[in-house]
Amino acid sequence: MDTNYKIGLLIDCDNVSHQSIEGVLQELAKFGAVNVRHAHGNWNGPQLGGWIEKLHSNAIRPIQQFAYTAGKNATDASMIIDAMDLLYSGNVDAFALMTSDSDFTPLAMRILEAGLPVFGFGALKTPMPFVNACSQFIYTENLSGASEEQTTVNNAGDLKPAATSRWDKNKLRGDSLLVRTLRTAVEQTADDDGWAHLARVGQYISNNSSFSPVNYGYKKLSDLLRASKLFEIDERDKGTLYIKSPG
Repeated sequence: MDTNYKIGLLIDCDNVSHQSIEGVLQELAKFGAVNVRHAHGNWNGPQLGGWIEKLHSNAIRPIQQFAYTAGKNATDASMIIDAMDLLYSGNVDAFALMTSDSDFTPLAMRILEAGLPVFGFGALKTPMPFVNACSQFIYTENLSGASEEQTTVNNAGDLKPAATSRWDKNKLRGDSLLVRTLRTAVEQTADDDGWAHLARVGQYISNNSSFSPVNYGYKKLSDLLRASKLFEIDERDKGTLYIKSPG
């Protein structure tokens, strides 16, 4: 995946905690510069007090959106319009959507249709349609310094991992979806000798799912692969890693 994107970060402050914003920015720095940072919400209300403290220290511009009608979320519409303006301006070539609201699923899909990646950040309650619509999705509980390891199951029965500590070998191997994702990626990107370049494995996974090693307590895919002990790993010249399924 490209690591020199110009990223537009749009935050649904009515729907996501301020506690993980530094972690979000640190994750995005792996992929490029976050040159647009817009925080949408009704800044007249007391509910955004925590966010106000984060604006200046993180160079985030607040976007005021009044609640014109009770029961209607005007912030959603404002954020979608902002995203479309940025998309057509050509000033960004990747988006980060910080929200736990599945109403942004069509927006994520539209951005993907335009050929731009979408990095999603939201709480464990985030519905799976939005999670799956993102190029990569990270649960914010993994970025906010929560003290306990958590997992939840949503209404569709999908397990959603949150790891404030690293998953061990047994737990990683016990996640059938994770194992299948890793094995398929290695098999599909392997050369005739069975060895797959780590970068190609990572690219294959990012092209096919919203997977992130952060959700399992690992900063890098290579660290997760080593911990799982599912594969042979060969470090070649200049630290280049190659992966192979055993047998």
